[in-house]
Amino acid sequence: MDTAKFEEVFEAKLAKNDFIEPKDWMPENYRKHLIRQVSQHAHSEIVGMLPEGNWITRAPSLRAKLVLLAKVQDEGGHGLYLYTAAESLGISRDEMLNALLTGKAKYSSIFNYPTLTWADIGAIGWLVDGAAIMNQVMLQRSSYGPYSRAMVRICKEESFHQRQGYESITHLAFGTPEQKAMAQDALNRWWFPTLMMFGPPDRESPNSENALKWRIKRETNDQLRQRFVNQTVKQVEYLGLTVPDKHLKWNEAKQGYDFSEPDWDEFKNVIKGNGICNKERLASRNKAHSEGAWVRAAAEAYGKKQPEKEAA
Repeated sequence: MDTAKFEEVFEAKLAKNDFIEPKDWMPENYRKHLIRQVSQHAHSEIVGMLPEGNWITRAPSLRAKLVLLAKVQDEGGHGLYLYTAAESLGISRDEMLNALLTGKAKYSSIFNYPTLTWADIGAIGWLVDGAAIMNQVMLQRSSYGPYSRAMVRICKEESFHQRQGYESITHLAFGTPEQKAMAQDALNRWWFPTLMMFGPPDRESPNSENALKWRIKRETNDQLRQRFVNQTVKQVEYLGLTVPDKHLKWNEAKQGYDFSEPDWDEFKNVIKGNGICNKERLASRNKAHSEGAWVRAAAEAYGKKQPEKEAA
């Protein structure tokens, strides 16, 4: 078949909501878009372990420590699933990791903010993971099969993370005045960075049009952001906390809240590598990668010996 015929088959699969699989023909721009999105998603899971990892030894109880350990371990697994899905598009793990470690590849802007108190760990689970799962539920229906299937398990585990965070914040919000103040402080600092997680406004998003056309995504950044605000404001009110947005107001006509836009200049600055913790996060990943070189070398050597063992 010529290219036009291949494109016709590709478009027909999208129209029927069939999966595009690794061995199927796909437009080069579709492949490149997926490599960028899936690898950046994987990077975000791996870098996302860092803000919480430094609180494992400082968790306020043994139960809290066990829950946080399980969560951080899950994030590492999510990165593995996603790197594997991206590899099926023809890019190597080494290429992806090199892009991350050199600062060429991006990851979610949210992970360049510091975790100052234990309440921040609750806020990450409640707000950040809550926003993540809202975005990721639709990715279970992504047109690319390996990505879609990876998201099924990831979404189940992210639901646990969101519940863990909300439970933690609830204990603080209904605790002592000092604990409630800590919860409010965390909400104040994480609210707008969480809204940025959905990506730039639709009017400025360079990739949304193709993502929707190819059914990689099913909803726009602004649609997801609106749904998150509508859902989360009710949770904030239940906790007796206050959304840090003086312009927040219910809009009866659209059956949703009007709210202030995040500082998009701040968002762009963080994405460019100038956030509070950008350099620290990359330094931590490079250090871990360097210190783990012997493990990778040992695994590679072991893998090379297996055929010899089987032949014997």
